[in-house]
Amino acid sequence: MIGLLAAIVTDRRQDIAAERTFLPLVALQEMALDRKDHRDFAGALRTGDDIAVIAEIKRSSPSAGAIALHCDPAHAASEFERAGAAALSVLTEPRRFRGSFRDLGAARRACGLPVLCKDFFLDEYQVWKAAAFGADAVLLIAAILEAAPLRSLLELAHALGMAAMVEAHDEAQARRALEAGARIIGLNNRDLTTFAVDLEVAPRVCRSIPMGPTIVAESGYRNAADIARIATCGAHAVLVGEWFMRASDRAGAVRSLRSTVCSR
Repeated sequence: MIGLLAAIVTDRRQDIAAERTFLPLVALQEMALDRKDHRDFAGALRTGDDIAVIAEIKRSSPSAGAIALHCDPAHAASEFERAGAAALSVLTEPRRFRGSFRDLGAARRACGLPVLCKDFFLDEYQVWKAAAFGADAVLLIAAILEAAPLRSLLELAHALGMAAMVEAHDEAQARRALEAGARIIGLNNRDLTTFAVDLEVAPRVCRSIPMGPTIVAESGYRNAADIARIATCGAHAVLVGEWFMRASDRAGAVRSLRSTVCSR
């Protein structure tokens, strides 16, 4: 890891250590094991022939800066559900994405969609916290996790009733995701070391993945033409954040996208 990604990982480790001092792991475990309200994130992405849409609630990002700093996550979630999104993704990283579990909780309470907790997961503590605070799925990034912790975190998420989307940016990372037992693989067009976006990444890497896992294309999709390109690459879902969050009519943006995605 280099540059900004390494800095983010360092910050997250510090944040996790600090959180442990006022929110003990045992408390999170009790909360997570008491949950009975899990929603089927994986199933929501494979309900028909059309590509499913995961709508993301994102206030800011290192590459784009401020996107929707003052958004109401509950209102956004309601709009996305009404427009036909299959699931939500909510950023919870606080420093550079300005996210929080308050956003995740507010969004989930406002709709019936399953919710992906999108963060830089490095430690089992984070998985327990995501489960305790209502996540239905977690994002595990192959670029920052070696084989053993990747498998361990994935298995813990499944044991706690959550799905786990393992994110890859190239063929080698996709192979590691498969070897770890990933059932959902996110193909991120964004290189997390440079934050550059290449929309050819998802189609290329998708061709290297055998049939079976659910494939989600991520990052850089800004218009209907971009989205239509991934309809024939074998992806089952697309995750869109910035385009939706910047739209003056978010529900309309989701409907427009869904109307242009070809039936597979």
